[in-house]
Amino acid sequence: MKKFSVKSFVAIGMLSSLSFILMLIKFPIPPFPAWLTVDFSDIPALIAALLFGPLAAVLVELFKNVLDYVMIGSEAGLPIGNMANFLAGVTFVLPVYYVHKHLKMKKGLALSMVAGTIVMAIIMSIMNYLWVLPAYTILLGWDPMSTSAMRQVVVAAILPFNVIKGLLITMIFLLLYSRLQVWLNKQKTYKNA
Repeated sequence: MKKFSVKSFVAIGMLSSLSFILMLIKFPIPPFPAWLTVDFSDIPALIAALLFGPLAAVLVELFKNVLDYVMIGSEAGLPIGNMANFLAGVTFVLPVYYVHKHLKMKKGLALSMVAGTIVMAIIMSIMNYLWVLPAYTILLGWDPMSTSAMRQVVVAAILPFNVIKGLLITMIFLLLYSRLQVWLNKQKTYKNA
């Protein structure tokens, strides 16, 4: 297991706090259902991945969702949304990290972000069909959905929503990365020294 320095733990804590704050600023995208919202809380996890590796990104995603559940709560006291958000964040950030690590070309980060978007959209579509939507239906008393209705919600709403969300995060992150690239490279150099 990778060992983190005190500086790394402090940075992961700060990135987790920033991620939690960004999670509070969310908005829906018409015409998708209002319960599908976009936030930019995965950006600090991406920074953690690039600076400290994949475990740091997973920790940022975990701490963000624990903070959100403890501070804000959730419907009926069940962390279904937080678990889904954690899974979405991890399935987005980890492919970005691993693809970026193997693509050293100039456009490698953009391609890795697109790969992360595709992986996240597919996995979250499957997980919504198998776990998230049934959990909301059973535990929160949503109206029961037939298998075909759930499939329709996944294909018509969840899959395209996650693609759009991933592309929005990609655009914002690439804009930030172009401004932070020199600083991030210095941090990587300092960390490796």
